[in-house]
Amino acid sequence: QVQVMESGGGSVQVGESLRLSCTASGLTFSKVYMAWFRQAPGKKREGIQCILPSGTPSTLYDESVKGRFTITRDNAKNIGYLQMNNLKPEDTAIYYCAPRYGGCSEDSFMYTYWGQGTQVTVSS
Repeated sequence: QVQVMESGGGSVQVGESLRLSCTASGLTFSKVYMAWFRQAPGKKREGIQCILPSGTPSTLYDESVKGRFTITRDNAKNIGYLQMNNLKPEDTAIYYCAPRYGGCSEDSFMYTYWGQGTQVTVSS
């Protein structure tokens, strides 16, 4: 049984930072591609970026986070991270990670396994 869990969200002020974590059990973590998505109120779930099993980030899906968000992973600990710096109100959303075998995709429908997400709220 695959279980995905995100953590690390919270309420912060503009300009502050958060680091989100993602764990996934029930699969071979070192072989999965892992993507981060976010869903703002009233909007569809959108891809941010994906990271290959090797630790190489994919093409950035969301240009609005360029230079502020960094995706990494630690295969030895079976955990993925999304470091978010200089947060803005428009970053307010529920953040999800999603693992899959076979490659990265920007499309949420390509991912089968999802966690409950972690809420990030940025206020000015």
